Amino acid sequence: MDAPILEVQDLCVAYGKVEALHHVSLAVRAGEIVTVIGPNGAGKTTLLSAIMGVLPRSSGTVSFLGSEQADIEVERMVALGMTLVPEKRELFGEMSVEDNLLLGAFMRRRLGHRDERQTMDEVFGIFPRLKERRGQRAGTLSGGERQMLAVGRALMAKPKLLMLDEPSLGLAPLIVREIFHVIGNLRKTGVAILLVEQNARAALQVADAGYVLETGEVAISGSSAELEGNPRIVESYLGLGGKR
Repeated sequence: MDAPILEVQDLCVAYGKVEALHHVSLAVRAGEIVTVIGPNGAGKTTLLSAIMGVLPRSSGTVSFLGSEQADIEVERMVALGMTLVPEKRELFGEMSVEDNLLLGAFMRRRLGHRDERQTMDEVFGIFPRLKERRGQRAGTLSGGERQMLAVGRALMAKPKLLMLDEPSLGLAPLIVREIFHVIGNLRKTGVAILLVEQNARAALQVADAGYVLETGEVAISGSSAELEGNPRIVESYLGLGGKR
């Protein structure tokens, strides 16, 4: 089996004296979609923020591309090939779709790459609707289109690992299906995906493996099939409690 692109071991994160993550370990391999599911307040967003370097760790290790990252800085992680699409999407509403996408390639350009137009064409291939709206201000897009733009902007950095925080949040069911269809197809590009999601059903259908985070700890982990067949997961997260 290939060595993991991302390996997190015994990660602890605290806000003051309150421990938000307690000895969390997980791994993601190339071309693999791994999901982290769990209730609100379980520490899912904290996990992504700590991996990315947005939040400091109390203890534990984060290894990326086979190297332990002792002093994690966001800029350095992006340069290495890690991107995060935050829950709030953080788009520039007054700027056009095209300009928002070009910002995603900023770090690559600083490193001497000049392939942003070609990369943008690839993103438009994944999200044809963004091509139709390329001159439109990001603030005028629908919720689904804004999520597509946020993912597209992350892909402009040509990441080796794409981390998605609640991509289905606030979207209509039809749009959620479309977004998860795209996430599933991204596997073919070779990018590894770490997907944090409250919609456990949609996440497990697209993922290869999953971790259930509860009160800052990994409660259960396994392949998606194992988790989908686990009575406790069915009861708590798949909404089938009284329908056996």
